[in-house]
Amino acid sequence: MDAPATATPFSTLIRVASHAQHTEAETSTFMSDLLGGRLGVDAYTRYTEQLWFVYRALEGASEALREDPVAGPFIQRELERTPELERDLAHLRGAGWRTGLEPLPATAAYAARVEECARSWPGGFVAHHYTRYLGDLSGGQIIRAKAEKTWGFARKGDGVRFYVFEGIANPAAFKRSYRELLDRVAADDLEKQRIIDAPDRVSA
Repeated sequence: MDAPATATPFSTLIRVASHAQHTEAETSTFMSDLLGGRLGVDAYTRYTEQLWFVYRALEGASEALREDPVAGPFIQRELERTPELERDLAHLRGAGWRTGLEPLPATAAYAARVEECARSWPGGFVAHHYTRYLGDLSGGQIIRAKAEKTWGFARKGDGVRFYVFEGIANPAAFKRSYRELLDRVAADDLEKQRIIDAPDRVSA
């Protein structure tokens, strides 16, 4: 008698579905040039500026979802990046770093989509949350190390604070617990597939 089939965990399904998109983002010409040291610190600064708009939208919307049965379990303060981005930008741009700061059109559209999901589709918000934060805890550490080496930032200091999760002592254990949350997400199979298929999950 054949053994019963074991359902693939949701965390595995979303990771596999995201893999090609993550690879495309990580190997884009801009990121390749940035990580290869072929761009100056000004390009890194502009990249950090755009991240601030994304995370301000993501974290500004999250408070309203704290009690939501789908998205609520993922809202964890130790993940918040906006204060760290603001420290980095003050270091990179000076005390008046907000002056003249504008999102690129693609960044503005992405931030608006995150806010729309927060209002009307918690599952879509989870898709964005997963992509951003688990990416920061994983591939983001490569960016931090390259930035420290290329532009002389102090190790885990101002300029790369965005990539430093001081509230997470063991990133590997945290990622495992996050994936366990995904596997327990309060969504049926149809909704899980919608989350996996979210076309703009890895934008910006």
